Amino acid sequence: MDFLSAWIVSPSALPFLCLIWGTHAQQAFRSEPRNLTVRMGATAVLRCEVLRASGTVQWVKDGLLLGPQRSLPGFPRYSMIGNPTRGQYHLQIEKAQLEDDASYECQVGRSESSRAIISSTVWVNMLIPPSKPYFEVDMATPWTAGKKYVVTCIAPDAKPMAEITLYKDGVELTGVESFNMSGSKDKLLNTHAEVTVTALSSDNGRQLACNAKNPALFRPVETTMTMSVQFPPQPPVIVGLEREEVKAGRMLVLECVSHGGNPLATLHWTKNGEVLSTTWKKDVVAQKSISILYWKITPTDNQAVLCCESVNLVSLSPLSVSRKITVLFEPAEVTLLGEFTTIEGQDLVLSCYTTSSNPPVQIRWWLGYKELNSSVATIEEGDNGGMITISNMTHVVSREDDGLKLTCEAFNKGTHFSKSQNAILNVYYPPLKVWLNTPPQDVPLRSGTTVHLICFSTGGNPPGTLTWFKNGKALSDALRQTSFDRGVARELVLVLTASDNMATYRCDATNKAKKTISAHTKLMVNFTAISMKISTKQEELRRGQMLTLECQSGSSNPKASISWSLGALRFQGVEQPPKRAQFGGVSVHSSLSLNLSSQHHNQRVICQAYSAVLAEGANTFFKLNVLYPPEFSPEQPTKVQVVENYMATIPLLVSANPEEVSCIWLHRREKLVKVGYLRYNWSDENALEIRNVTRNNAGVYTVKCSNDEGVNQTSIMLDVQYAPSVKAEKDPVLVNLGETADLICVADANPIISDMFFWKWLGEGEVEVGQESQEDKYGLLTIHNVTRAHAGLYQCTANNGIAPPATVDVQLIVQFKPEIQKGAQWRKVASRGDGTTTAEVVCWAEGIPRVDFSWEKNGVLMDFANHRYEEQTVSEGSFQTSTVRVINVSAALDYAVFSCTARNSLGEDKLDIQLVSTNHPDPPMSFRKVSVSHDSVTLEWIPSFDGGLRQRFRIRYRSDQSASFLYMDVFPPRASTFTVTGLQPVTTYNFSVNALNAIGESGYADNNAVLTITTMERPEEEVPDEERGYLTEVLTVVFGVLLVLNSLGCFFGLRWKKRRGQTGGKGGSILGGKKNEEDGSSQSAVSNSNKYESREKINAAAQHTLLLDSGSESDSNVYESYAAESSHYYYPTGDYMPPLSPLPEETRRLDVTHLPLDAHSHLYEYVRDGGLYQDILASPLPSPPSLFDHRLPHQRNEWRSPTYPQQAAERARDVRQLQRDSDLPFELRGELV
Repeated sequence: MDFLSAWIVSPSALPFLCLIWGTHAQQAFRSEPRNLTVRMGATAVLRCEVLRASGTVQWVKDGLLLGPQRSLPGFPRYSMIGNPTRGQYHLQIEKAQLEDDASYECQVGRSESSRAIISSTVWVNMLIPPSKPYFEVDMATPWTAGKKYVVTCIAPDAKPMAEITLYKDGVELTGVESFNMSGSKDKLLNTHAEVTVTALSSDNGRQLACNAKNPALFRPVETTMTMSVQFPPQPPVIVGLEREEVKAGRMLVLECVSHGGNPLATLHWTKNGEVLSTTWKKDVVAQKSISILYWKITPTDNQAVLCCESVNLVSLSPLSVSRKITVLFEPAEVTLLGEFTTIEGQDLVLSCYTTSSNPPVQIRWWLGYKELNSSVATIEEGDNGGMITISNMTHVVSREDDGLKLTCEAFNKGTHFSKSQNAILNVYYPPLKVWLNTPPQDVPLRSGTTVHLICFSTGGNPPGTLTWFKNGKALSDALRQTSFDRGVARELVLVLTASDNMATYRCDATNKAKKTISAHTKLMVNFTAISMKISTKQEELRRGQMLTLECQSGSSNPKASISWSLGALRFQGVEQPPKRAQFGGVSVHSSLSLNLSSQHHNQRVICQAYSAVLAEGANTFFKLNVLYPPEFSPEQPTKVQVVENYMATIPLLVSANPEEVSCIWLHRREKLVKVGYLRYNWSDENALEIRNVTRNNAGVYTVKCSNDEGVNQTSIMLDVQYAPSVKAEKDPVLVNLGETADLICVADANPIISDMFFWKWLGEGEVEVGQESQEDKYGLLTIHNVTRAHAGLYQCTANNGIAPPATVDVQLIVQFKPEIQKGAQWRKVASRGDGTTTAEVVCWAEGIPRVDFSWEKNGVLMDFANHRYEEQTVSEGSFQTSTVRVINVSAALDYAVFSCTARNSLGEDKLDIQLVSTNHPDPPMSFRKVSVSHDSVTLEWIPSFDGGLRQRFRIRYRSDQSASFLYMDVFPPRASTFTVTGLQPVTTYNFSVNALNAIGESGYADNNAVLTITTMERPEEEVPDEERGYLTEVLTVVFGVLLVLNSLGCFFGLRWKKRRGQTGGKGGSILGGKKNEEDGSSQSAVSNSNKYESREKINAAAQHTLLLDSGSESDSNVYESYAAESSHYYYPTGDYMPPLSPLPEETRRLDVTHLPLDAHSHLYEYVRDGGLYQDILASPLPSPPSLFDHRLPHQRNEWRSPTYPQQAAERARDVRQLQRDSDLPFELRGELV
């Protein structure tokens, strides 16, 4: 505003300004800014010096004023530098950026003595280096040698534009064309450089480099790209084939090698155009491809053309190398053809030939050791380019040639090859005699009997061949022919049948001489019927019809008789006279009539023809196919049970003929279908399957089945059993104290079984659950004479044997009349009556249902419309707290008796609370011993009224051997349990406790009662005899050292006390004195406090603190070291109260534990335990652990005073004590939160 006002002048002031300008020196520029060129990131300084500057100096950037302050707020990189007394207002720009590229002016505003001046406009020219250049070329696809490609390099975002140079493998490329385009920001340029490159095979793996530079760079920036160029390989070569003639059976190992190419060549072998191998490997280091062929030469490879081809992605056509192979091989086989068995005197014509060979072989013949010259040889072309040799020979055989070896030999004298084939010559002549060994022809034989017929023959070469014939037909089932010394024999084993009766058996003997001689015989056989047949004229059989069956027996010898049977039943049919039949026997006929039923279906009617002579018969059967409508089995179930969510299967036991039965299922008169309801399924047996069955599927199911013969139906009951679900009939259950409570849960289950319900108490501790009973689906829990301990959650479990059991929680709320917390600490409230403080009168009550409070003051109902009185009610479960705030307490008006009445529908309770002036606390009560050991005693007491201020406690004790008392402040200050340690074994001590606050202290507990306690004996510790002497010596040395330290401690302690007495002031420490001086507050109310209340560590060299009894204990301020006791440090704490965190815990009230109730399941939402605060006993001070008993109260003793009311009252009093806390040192102030 000062600068702007310098430019806004009224017309009336113009003459005055002119006078001033005329009489004073004008401001002017000593040096003006000049144009600058700055690299990005550097610091730029625009100089501006003003002579006789009287106006405001500012810099202007692109017409924008930067401000008169030298730090230039809003522009963190801008500032004005130089000596302002010399008129230096240089503009400094740090870490220059593109945005700083602008015009600048240095302006000096006019003043009372001078006009405004403006420097010439200058420019800051920013030099911006290009970003790293990059190529615009697709190198994902390799280049092909010989083709041309356009390579573009871009250097982005430079100022001024960048110069681009392209290199290939270090050599600068010519013909580069460049042009510029706009960059990513204003004033920035992108430079594009293009060049056309012809790809060469030698370029593969080389680098293309792009360098970009401009004045902003000290050295160019570079990017590179590796070229990938593809080119064809060199022609392949074959290694390992020295000669083109190869002997068959040799294994050739050949290599095909192709050098060069990118990518390296792929190789494959072919033989006569057929692929042999497509496997190869690449040697990247040697830049070649290798394919190894393992080739075993066979005769089929003769004159074969072997070829290796190489090719890659850029080959115009495959490159190849080929070789023609000549194979030398011997004939694989020599074959001898002709008939080597003949009859004496006939011509023997034989032929011998070889398979193909290279070169061809010769053939000669041998008979025994005699060479046969009656042969003719020829040579023909064979396979695989070889030759075949053929020799034909004719010879007239004689008896002497029989058994000689005939040989055909193929040989080659040049290669020493020889291979032969031979055969044995055989000459035949006919047998001489034949005879039989058989049973007599006139003796009858039984059918089924085994008989042996033997035929013998002698003479002949070869021996004769015996053949058996039956009625002129040759038999093939005779035994194998056997030989003996004179000839041969052949046995025919017969199991006699009807066809053997009067049959003729003949044996013929013959051989290759083609002459036959014979012998024959006949047999007599008795046999049963050879066949049985049952027939009827009815084509279809139905239930209720009369069926007539005809049975015809085949031929038998002698005659048979016919009988009928059906299962276990026997029938006699109508038999007709016999007739002659084949094999010399007779045939018999019989008929039978039956009345058909469905039970006859698939049964067999048997017809038997029995021979009395043979004592056996023949059988046949007729299977009945009786048509009838569906019939349900007597075993068809009428009821099916299944567990819910499982699959129910309702079986269907139905029979019918025809078996193609169509069944439909009905449930609740509705037809069941698969479509749209995937839970139903029908098996192949028409059984009904219900997947994931539910209780809604229970009921009667009717099935109707039909076939071509009729319809039938039946019904089945489906009983679905399911796990129970349970609910409370009433929740919560309200009952008055002492009455009877009935908790009822209702189960939905199938089946309902006895003893299905079980009740469980969910609270802590042990409570008698009550009497359990069951009425059908109802489970009852009856609790007589209900107490408050019965209140809480109960769980009802229903289990009918089907998992899972079901549970439901039922809350029991016990209603009782209000009970107000009473006691000495509740009957008083203290506050100063000077009209500047606020008092809170707290009434704490417990009751169900909700408690309502009313207040009276000196017997008169209080009017809370008065602004000086406020009431607030807080509910925490069954506990309710009513707090009356008295604002600006007046001793005349408010020191009175406030009466609190708590009432509900069951009754009321009343408490009188007296509002009094702030005072010292009342003595504690019920001072008692908790435990004792050989060196410690644990004590406990009940705090009384604290006088309206925070109170703490002090233990006074002495042994029966001491004349003086020891004092120990309780820590934490407000704890009601404390352990005194460092005591002597088997020593009697007297203990007392009192309370203190900022005003004063109370008398000792229980009317100055003294608690006399004797410590226990020290536990014995066994010490080995050899160590006792050593321990005695050590203890002696230690004791001597302690005496010396004690003397030094006394000396330095007295000197410290003297100095402290000189500097400490009256009744306080240096810290306390400074605090009082700063606050200006008076501590007359606490002037009688002892010196250890100053919170300092007193007499650090001492091992304990001893207060000498000087006649007035409360006024004694003398402290001395006491070395006879065990080593401890004492830290006076005063009203130190560490900040505590609220932690939920049980409320213990007169040994009754109140557990939180579930406030979500009933209308009594306030019926739950309030959140309580747990006392934290750990101290932040570095006190030794032996001084205090850090066990929690519930770990020290079971007896407790009421804790929740006391804590509630203490929290309420904390508000009243805030102004008193100001009297304490800062580090010791605190609240219990």
